[in-house]
Amino acid sequence: MRILVAGGTGVIGSRVVPLLTAAGHDVIATSRSIDRLVPATAAGAEGMVMDARDAASVDAVVDQADPDAIVHLLTDLATEDFASNAQVRIVGTRNLVSAAERAGVTRMVAESIAWVGEPDAEPGVESVAIARDPDSDESLFPAVESLEHAVLGLENGVVLRMGMLYGRGTWFWRGGRAYERAEDGIVVATVRHTSFVHADDAARAVVQALDWPHGIVNIVDDDPADADEWAPELVWAAGGGETELSVRSRGRASTNALAAKLGWVPEHPTWRDGPFDLVDRA
Repeated sequence: MRILVAGGTGVIGSRVVPLLTAAGHDVIATSRSIDRLVPATAAGAEGMVMDARDAASVDAVVDQADPDAIVHLLTDLATEDFASNAQVRIVGTRNLVSAAERAGVTRMVAESIAWVGEPDAEPGVESVAIARDPDSDESLFPAVESLEHAVLGLENGVVLRMGMLYGRGTWFWRGGRAYERAEDGIVVATVRHTSFVHADDAARAVVQALDWPHGIVNIVDDDPADADEWAPELVWAAGGGETELSVRSRGRASTNALAAKLGWVPEHPTWRDGPFDLVDRA
């Protein structure tokens, strides 16, 4: 296939592009910066500059690429600018889906997050309702809800609800924001009830999902855990001392039974190995 990878230079995209080219696909990777496209072109992909927030830019890239499928891995989290990332999820997704519809592209695989379910200590399946504000009828994750609704409006739209990413290039890797805080014993957990997934496993799921049926699939490892359990392990792996933990929200972990049924099995079934792939405990 001809596959457009929007966000082909990020943590997952930089892994997905070489997997797709190695499988014989024609790949077009996008980034806002031409300099960041060098690894993608070295892996055999064509590189194109695209600003997802600019509808005309997205239309031009999709028209020129003429893809059979689109992989949507657009994020803006390098500096923990959550407002900017939310805008990418809403505006960028809307632009990408609209361009796909005009071009007659019905297959899209998009990255979402796995902790959006109504808070509960029990891991949830894909049908769990997205958490809502208890004092209103509004979603606590409006940008995620907007992304998923738009992608699932396509005939062959697939939404991958990814667990918290770890591995090379993530916040949990050496030099990443979570790692640097952990060196000082500080952990700021996004959610208390957490599912993780190694970035390499997430990338393999994206490639496999190009053949999956329409719908939502959780992409998480086999080992959900509470922040009280994993935070000290992260601090230990980073060489920190006593753990100082703060938690942004209760959240909810997820199960991966559906992904397993579809043939995805994580090569890193637990974040504990290492842990977080940071040290060798053997």
